[in-house]
Amino acid sequence: MLARIFRPSKTAMQSGRAKAVGWVLEFEASDARRSDPLMGWTVTGDTESSQVHLTFDTKEEAVRYAEAHKIAFQLIDPAPARRIIKAYADNFAFGRRTPWTH
Repeated sequence: MLARIFRPSKTAMQSGRAKAVGWVLEFEASDARRSDPLMGWTVTGDTESSQVHLTFDTKEEAVRYAEAHKIAFQLIDPAPARRIIKAYADNFAFGRRTPWTH
């Protein structure tokens, strides 16, 4: 049973990082997903990988939990966020490559 410890990224529907502040311990799937013949849904018999997501405030808490319960884990550190600093006046700059439109 292998687990991943990572910091989730922000959702595409928000500009802030409201629900992406903690760390998540998530189990890897032990068997492949298959299509249900009756409904056509994708199903699996493994409940740990699809339903168990443990959240922690810090990375150290997640690592301590995995070590205490003898869970093999892979730690994935987040890449630093790139900040793109722009000014509203850049939309109307004389040397703009593409014309500004509504």
